[in-house]
Amino acid sequence: MASISTLPQLSLLDLVSVRQGQSIAGAIDAAVRTAQHVERLDFARVWLAEHHNMPGIASSATAVLIGHVAGKTQHIRVGAGGIMLPNHAPLVVAEAFGTLEALYPGRIDLGLGRAPGTDQPTMRALRRGRRETEDDFPREVQELLMLLDDPQPGQQLVATPGAGSHVPIWLLGSSLFSAQLAAQLGLPYAFASHFAPRFLHQALRLYRELFQPSRTLDKPYVIVGVPVIAADFDEQAEFLASSTYQRIFGILTNQRALLQPPVPGFMEALDPAARQAIRDFLAIAAIGGPAAVQRGLQAVIDATQPDELMVVSDFYTLDDRLRSLEITRQALAACRPAAG
Repeated sequence: MASISTLPQLSLLDLVSVRQGQSIAGAIDAAVRTAQHVERLDFARVWLAEHHNMPGIASSATAVLIGHVAGKTQHIRVGAGGIMLPNHAPLVVAEAFGTLEALYPGRIDLGLGRAPGTDQPTMRALRRGRRETEDDFPREVQELLMLLDDPQPGQQLVATPGAGSHVPIWLLGSSLFSAQLAAQLGLPYAFASHFAPRFLHQALRLYRELFQPSRTLDKPYVIVGVPVIAADFDEQAEFLASSTYQRIFGILTNQRALLQPPVPGFMEALDPAARQAIRDFLAIAAIGGPAAVQRGLQAVIDATQPDELMVVSDFYTLDDRLRSLEITRQALAACRPAAG
């Protein structure tokens, strides 16, 4: 866990959202400009997430976008948060990320998830006869670790590029399975509490209790995902957050769409059950002006003692997003380190 004398690092997870009235190219340009912005703000890393068949998210070709963003920035780490391993052969992932590491040495991260990240028809289209499922995830993670490590004498399957690249592997999860596997393999762990906070505390406790030191890590390392909608005033932030509320409502009702402009009174117009479902989705979110966001981040730090906070911060306009990230950086700097 983070040292009691230091604050967690700050990072960004970018879904490469496509806004209503915006092109795919515009969404990618916004992601690049956001990455350049958080690099100036001294964020540790920016990750892009693999999703498929979702009209409002343009990050399906995740490795391609990682290369594009890395090429438009100077030093910030860029990676996958994550690659959904059941959708891909480990050799293909090793070659793609080995290539990225060769192009941008010391800047590439490989986060791995065990869910398909899409619906059943799309999952079948992605796998096209591959029999691997989520149950094969531990074996495939170990295969990837082998492919990115130094090749051994007589090793028949060698990733070129990839072998000897030592691209850091992170395990991602929203339940307990990946927490246990990350602990067993001595890998860093990122919990997806930005959309599934239910098992956050249980997963972190399990990971820390079961952690086995490895060549990768000598002690646990935890990233906690946090939704953040920051603005100069609480009322402004609540209004801007309605774009996120609309997206979540679409997820909950299986009516996914492009990211919509904010609308006044969106939450108030919903029935109580829908409002509660959105609040549950955003259980650890920090939404508001600078003081409210500081309180929200402080609560997460105190409760989870993370090594790193990875924010998800989607807005309809890029300017509002960039301002939110500035406020978030300032709010974290005003927090106190976790005690204990």
